[in-house]
Amino acid sequence: MSIWILFLAMTAATIMAVLWPLSRPRRAQGPASAGEGERLFYEEQLQEIERDLARGMFTPEEAAAAKAEAARRLIRADARRESGNKTLDEPALRRRRATSALALSAIPLVALAIYGAQGSPEMPGQPLSARMQPVTPGSDIEMSQAVAQIETHLQRNPEDGEGWEVIAPVYIRLGRFDDAAMAYRRAVDLLGADGERLANFGEALVMASEGIVSSSAREAFEGALEQDTRQPKARFFLATAAHQDGDTEIALERYRDLLAESDPDAPWVGVVRQRIAALEGEAPPAEGAVDAQGDASGAIAGMVAGLAERLASEGGNAQEWGRLVRSYAVLGQVEPAEQALADARRALAGDSQAIEEVESVAREAGILRE
Repeated sequence: MSIWILFLAMTAATIMAVLWPLSRPRRAQGPASAGEGERLFYEEQLQEIERDLARGMFTPEEAAAAKAEAARRLIRADARRESGNKTLDEPALRRRRATSALALSAIPLVALAIYGAQGSPEMPGQPLSARMQPVTPGSDIEMSQAVAQIETHLQRNPEDGEGWEVIAPVYIRLGRFDDAAMAYRRAVDLLGADGERLANFGEALVMASEGIVSSSAREAFEGALEQDTRQPKARFFLATAAHQDGDTEIALERYRDLLAESDPDAPWVGVVRQRIAALEGEAPPAEGAVDAQGDASGAIAGMVAGLAERLASEGGNAQEWGRLVRSYAVLGQVEPAEQALADARRALAGDSQAIEEVESVAREAGILRE
């Protein structure tokens, strides 16, 4: 209730501050008015007649007649001035007071009526991050509508770094990996390059590249480690990058270091153990030992399957076939990798240079031995 009393007091003070000067009578500003100027003219004329009489230009009778005429004109000028002031000041002042009072009273009343119907001072703020909550079944706003609202907001406010950071993981969940990478890039530019933000940006780039750790993604992960040397996501994907490059020893070293420094309950521990076992040629841990929420292998496997389906139906170039072979090798799937190499040879038949490029990738990944 106190907030309304404060509003009313502020409104009343504002009305009084405006009405006070308007309610005061208007005063004459010296010889600026027309009536005052006419009066001064005739007074000057009377003085001029006196001077002319002293110089002998008028006879006393002529001077008296001229003075009488000037005096009559002066009296009429004074009458007009007084009449003009009366008719201008009093009615005009009353009209001005009434109009001002009506306007200054009506506007606040209308504003208060609208605010009373539409607003409330007790309502909390609604930042963008608070509005973008996970959508549950039965919600009035579907995920697509929520994303569209945020995208509209970001079109109007492209410098809102928090908005880009909010929508990036949503793009990930929707499978819009290129959009997610772009959103994380904008968040990094606008909010700063901290370890977690750079690691998320790199992960989005990996997903957009269908599981391949590209040079841009490596730069992001390396930058994340410069900010936070223990950043787990960056360390995991740099180990994956070493494996994709065919450097098994470096990959094993990075995976083992990450495992040794991780909490046993961390969601990525199960995946790291699987990678170490695959690189050491051992059987992977039981499926139940892997935390499904942190199973990055599953996500990459899904992307690799999508790449394989696209190449089988549409074909592709040497780089794409090489990416498929290397991805299967990273996942420890030797037979699918060998089959992908055979498919690449058939698809690229007649282009020996392209076939050689794919075979070079297979040799680096340990799939092709000669």
